[in-house]
Amino acid sequence: MAGGRSLGRRFGWLWAAYAVSAFGTRLAFDAFALIAVVVLHAGATEVALLAASGLAVGAVVAVPLGAWVEFRRKRPVMIAADLIPCAALLSIPAAFALDGLGLGQLLVVSVVVAAADITFGAASGAYLKSLVPPEDLLVANGRFEATTWTTTALGPPLGGVAVGVFGPMTTVLVDAVSYLLSALGIRAIGGEEGQQSDRQPAGRPQPPPGTPSGLRMSDLQVGWRHILGHPTLRALFLNTVLVNALIMAPAPLLAVLMLGQLGFPPWQYGLAFAVPCLGGLLGSRLSRRLVARHGRRRVLLTAGTLRAIWPVGLAFIGPGRPGLLLVMAVEFGLITCIGVFNPVLATIRLDRTPQDRTTRTLTAWSITGKTATAAAAATALWGLLAALTGTRAAIALAGVLLLATPLLLPRHEPAADRSALK
Repeated sequence: MAGGRSLGRRFGWLWAAYAVSAFGTRLAFDAFALIAVVVLHAGATEVALLAASGLAVGAVVAVPLGAWVEFRRKRPVMIAADLIPCAALLSIPAAFALDGLGLGQLLVVSVVVAAADITFGAASGAYLKSLVPPEDLLVANGRFEATTWTTTALGPPLGGVAVGVFGPMTTVLVDAVSYLLSALGIRAIGGEEGQQSDRQPAGRPQPPPGTPSGLRMSDLQVGWRHILGHPTLRALFLNTVLVNALIMAPAPLLAVLMLGQLGFPPWQYGLAFAVPCLGGLLGSRLSRRLVARHGRRRVLLTAGTLRAIWPVGLAFIGPGRPGLLLVMAVEFGLITCIGVFNPVLATIRLDRTPQDRTTRTLTAWSITGKTATAAAAATALWGLLAALTGTRAAIALAGVLLLATPLLLPRHEPAADRSALK
């Protein structure tokens, strides 16, 4: 555990629920694309649209849910956000067994899973803020970050073995079971919400007078207004969205370069991105120690800047072992910096957001980020650039643009924020 520090039994159940769900999701990485190609014989265009549309439409569906969840108890919402995708995922092997599976069903399930994941993330962020004291938020976020990168390193390779041995539906079944186990873990937390925090009374936050009880998409504007109206959050938000989009946009070109032009076998390609995930585990464990020594602000600026420097190196990949080692070194450096940066970002975001708008703020942040990622995955811009300038040049352009993103990081905070960032 980060720092060997106990955050209590209730946090332990929340962490365990997150871990099992994250492992199931990583084990089933690209499962829908695999099923679409192997089982439904879909083409590249259909697979790309499936991946991008599911994420984008799921984000749109989650928009009104952020406002609806804000003034409700978070644990029941989190349990429902686990059980609904569990049922949706189980429908895939059931339809396959009945010879009725189609691309339309895969799209619907991907939308349901994406919307549920966004809703769960926003509710769990608000719940975490009420579950642990402010001084322990960085420790808690560091543990979640470490879990994310551990499951990312282990899940996809194990999922590939499971598919090869047991068939393409195996990982979908495991993912469904992981959602069920997560729901049981959250149910086991028990207690009243907010009882470990003195910043709000036990129970759900009370809505201000005149707040509607139904779903209203316009209510989520509160989240975006809070983000864009807060200097520190606005800078971090714009930086994060842009960095993620520029990392994702050239990802297909990297696959073309390594698997096609340079002739790397698929197992080496998978290894090149699995092993560096250990850097995320290292970074998440270092994050709290670095903050204790240098302060949040300096760690945020340094890790955020270093995070943008690495990807340009991917344009210089060559064939053979040296090329493989270069990819692993670049990805390890990038992911280590991300592992340091993300827990600090998550903690500052919670610290800067009042309890009565936490869910809407996290939902707005997540929706924008996932929509930008989906747009980056779906856009043909980088493919067009590759056709005009070459694959390496297009990858290099994304890396060069990333070098400018540290300019968006917050450097001068208002007096109220400055003390907390030190």
